Amino acid sequence: MSKTQQWLLYGAYGYTGELIARQAVKKGLKLVLSGRDEAKTKQLANELGLSYVVFSVSDLANNTDLLKAYDLVLNCAGPFSQTAEVFLDACIEARCHYFDITGEIAVFEAAAERHQQAALAEVILCPGVGFDVIPTDCMAAMLKQAMPDASHLCLGFDSRSGFSPGTAKTSVEALPEGGRVREDGLIKQVPLAYKTRRIDFGGGQKLAMTIPWGDVATAYYSTGIQNIEVYIPGSPKLVKRMKRMNWIRPVLGWSWVQNIIKKRIEKTVKGPDEQAREKLTTYVWGEVTNPAGERIQKRLLVANGYQLTVDGSLHVVNAVLSQSDLSPGYQTPSSLLGADLIRQLPGTQDIHIES
Repeated sequence: MSKTQQWLLYGAYGYTGELIARQAVKKGLKLVLSGRDEAKTKQLANELGLSYVVFSVSDLANNTDLLKAYDLVLNCAGPFSQTAEVFLDACIEARCHYFDITGEIAVFEAAAERHQQAALAEVILCPGVGFDVIPTDCMAAMLKQAMPDASHLCLGFDSRSGFSPGTAKTSVEALPEGGRVREDGLIKQVPLAYKTRRIDFGGGQKLAMTIPWGDVATAYYSTGIQNIEVYIPGSPKLVKRMKRMNWIRPVLGWSWVQNIIKKRIEKTVKGPDEQAREKLTTYVWGEVTNPAGERIQKRLLVANGYQLTVDGSLHVVNAVLSQSDLSPGYQTPSSLLGADLIRQLPGTQDIHIES
């Protein structure tokens, strides 16, 4: 598929989208900005000296020609539960590669279900090319290489990067659904803070709890490992609060409750500024075990979540536009560009491996 080597950044004026747009310009990448708000899209495009187009996701659902001029779309408009599936179908129809920065399990599963369609159209579908899920996905692939007969995989990260408005809204949407783990190859709905354990992510032992992170879906496709859990640190007080929240999860799904919380997020959550982002780093941890009870742990130190999302998404976009031998269909970041992808991003350091 050869078009113009031009790609579209949708949701360009959002917190993370704007960070990506500004960094893309610094790198000299050729892109077109897009979003549903004409005033915001135009203002940013004019400032950066870029072209822009304006359309909504509902427009795209009725007119896939909107994407036919582009080789690739990077979707930064969350919550992705409301945008990704329309883009997935439209990109297959328009023969345009699809990428986004989601961490939502449902989006990864929707992309995987379209694998055959995308492969026939010679289109790559690769959601999760940001902090969700590049570092943990690459960690999973590294551990699988180290222990090919692994039957259980645990992943986790210790980050203080904070939330952008879009990420906060996505988290609120996910609360009524509870937690997720993978058991015997199948994704299983579980309570919030379903399991706890003490983990040294890289900065010392901490209490940690399970979360419904995207790797419950993606790591299975990257490694074939049948049992997967993802953890983050949580104080005893936070763990108790999450467990209590299980009793009111149905209420959190009511539309008026969701609207109240999301409006509060719009007023109060701004995302960290550049100075704050530069001071933050993230520990990424992983562990595999096999049926014999052997265990391997690995740790990485990576950039803060927002910087990694900017660097990671642009690295993937550039790689796809410059390489013609990548396999079409559904891909995870590590299956597309290899487990060493994370080591190619600024700020990544190996800590150590334990057997």
